Amino acid sequence: MFKRILEYCVSIYFKYKEVILYLVFGGLTTLVNIVSYAVFVRIINMGTVAGTSGAWLVSVIFAYITNKMFVFESKTDTFDLLVKECVSFFGCRLTTGFMDVAIMYFSVDLLHFNDIVMKIISNVLVVILNYIFSKLFIFKKEKA
Repeated sequence: MFKRILEYCVSIYFKYKEVILYLVFGGLTTLVNIVSYAVFVRIINMGTVAGTSGAWLVSVIFAYITNKMFVFESKTDTFDLLVKECVSFFGCRLTTGFMDVAIMYFSVDLLHFNDIVMKIISNVLVVILNYIFSKLFIFKKEKA
């Protein structure tokens, strides 16, 4: 019985490996983003926009490395392909980064909602859009 359950779990993992790994590393990236934001805003005393921007940079670097190595297992053969991949990744992340800054500015600075709660809500939207961008544009597999 245990063996069948284990085999089933392993087959599900390999069937949905990319999505599962993206959710794991997306969750870790979100954690990096929220902790960085809290450090920048609560300890270093940056404003909402500056703290969100700093947290974005830290989490995007973390996300690029983990997405490239573990989630999409991207292999770039040349320096030119690596640069193209990096530019695409950071370009798409800029789009969702601006969205994150806008959500935080309007909800925290203007509407005075709790910043950590809004950071979590914003990150859920960002993770979903980033997966779509990564899958469709950045780490897309070339058809043989």
